[in-house]
Amino acid sequence: MTATDEEQAGPPATLSQPTPAAATDFLETALARDSLITLFGRCTVEYDGRAASYLGPGDRHVMLKPDGSLLVHTGEGQKPVNWQPPGCTHEPRLCEGSLQIRSVRSNPAEELLVTFESVVQVAAFDPTDESTLAVEGTEADLKRRILDDPSLVEPGFQPLATERETPAGAVDIFGRDAAGRIVVVELKRRRVGPDAVGQLGRYVEALRRELHADATVRGILVAPSVTDRARDLLAENGLEFVALDPTA
Repeated sequence: MTATDEEQAGPPATLSQPTPAAATDFLETALARDSLITLFGRCTVEYDGRAASYLGPGDRHVMLKPDGSLLVHTGEGQKPVNWQPPGCTHEPRLCEGSLQIRSVRSNPAEELLVTFESVVQVAAFDPTDESTLAVEGTEADLKRRILDDPSLVEPGFQPLATERETPAGAVDIFGRDAAGRIVVVELKRRRVGPDAVGQLGRYVEALRRELHADATVRGILVAPSVTDRARDLLAENGLEFVALDPTA
């Protein structure tokens, strides 16, 4: 077992190739400090709760977060193969000479056992992160832009409702044009193809059936751009397109 100089000075701390006993002691200290802990090594994973599962021996990355969640990652994919949600309690222990982490959730009753055949490395960190994720460029941003300035669709456009229900689904923006005709606006945050045109067409047809027979219903697709095939379909079906980005 070797320890970095950082271990002597305080967090973050790291142990390479620790013995099971040393890894257990390390985890007990780090958990008591509410640290973020990562381990890499060969382990098995057993779950018992709403179902039951067993993951045989393999090299895996295990993360224990201060909020009580536990994630087990393999070398593939973005999602963990096993996990426990926030609020769980973790107990490291020696079990027949191996490091075992027992993670327990009370409601519903769930237990996850990670048993390490060997640990390559274990590390503990005390993270400080006061920022939150800011997502931009969503369909909600696009809708907000139009509601704030309806002329972005066309001069004289007047939004009357959002998420207006039709037999074909909810319309993003329902309104009228300068001539008093019904307008259905379908919003997309990125370049779109024929599927979006088909969706808009279904809304328009549903409203034509719902309203009186001579009602004129226009359909406008609003997106940053469309494919050539989508542009052709819009023209073939009497639908329109307005190029607009979600962000100004």
